[in-house]
Amino acid sequence: MPVQLKAQHATKERKIVRVLTLNILHGATTKGDFDLDVISDVINNTKPDLVALQEVDYKTKRAKNFDLTTELAQRTGMTSYFAKAMDYDGGAYGEGVLSKWPILSAKNIPLPHQPTSEPRAAAEITIAISPGDTIRFIGTHLDHLKDNRDRMMQVQAINQKLIPGDYPSILAGDLNDTPGSEPIEILESKWSAAYQETTLEPTFPSDDPKGKIDYIMYTPKKAWKVLESKTICDEIASDHCGYLVVLELLP
Repeated sequence: MPVQLKAQHATKERKIVRVLTLNILHGATTKGDFDLDVISDVINNTKPDLVALQEVDYKTKRAKNFDLTTELAQRTGMTSYFAKAMDYDGGAYGEGVLSKWPILSAKNIPLPHQPTSEPRAAAEITIAISPGDTIRFIGTHLDHLKDNRDRMMQVQAINQKLIPGDYPSILAGDLNDTPGSEPIEILESKWSAAYQETTLEPTFPSDDPKGKIDYIMYTPKKAWKVLESKTICDEIASDHCGYLVVLELLP
């Protein structure tokens, strides 16, 4: 008598990555009361897998000698990496990244700037989001001056240093320029931006957002699908809105 075997249908789990970028105003808050719990609440309520933090202090006097990246990692249950851009106020200042996954490798990428300008950096980490699926995550903060010469050098350096890469990649941060500007267009020649031109999702200032200067981008385009994007505007936590993008890593 033939034996009927029950068919087994294996359903592959979707690889979803929730990415948040947030300028944390060196922990000061817009009230100036240095409240890291307000900032960590924004992160925890958003439930991100990866976070890019800008304006991050490491043991400076103004930040009460706290290592802000580590403090926020502890408050959110994530792993962390800090990339120093410059010495500042008895400590350091730069970029931080948080990850719910263990960090496999990390690199501080100094970005070019004019001698009189503030140094900038990019924090690059690699993580495995599932067995066999390694990605790169890069957090950065570009120059803020009206003159875009530093930003132009910095976006060109990002493209040259990070493209092409060994893994699907996500770039997040405060890029200090608006959609359609020359620096953003240079980045978008190599990276796909998550925002739609019809809905730019302004991120600054947080109490009345008028302009988009915070971004999440990804490459290669065929590796990712944007499922959702939105701003998180807490006018106390920061003068910037957080920007959340939910991505799916495609097979």
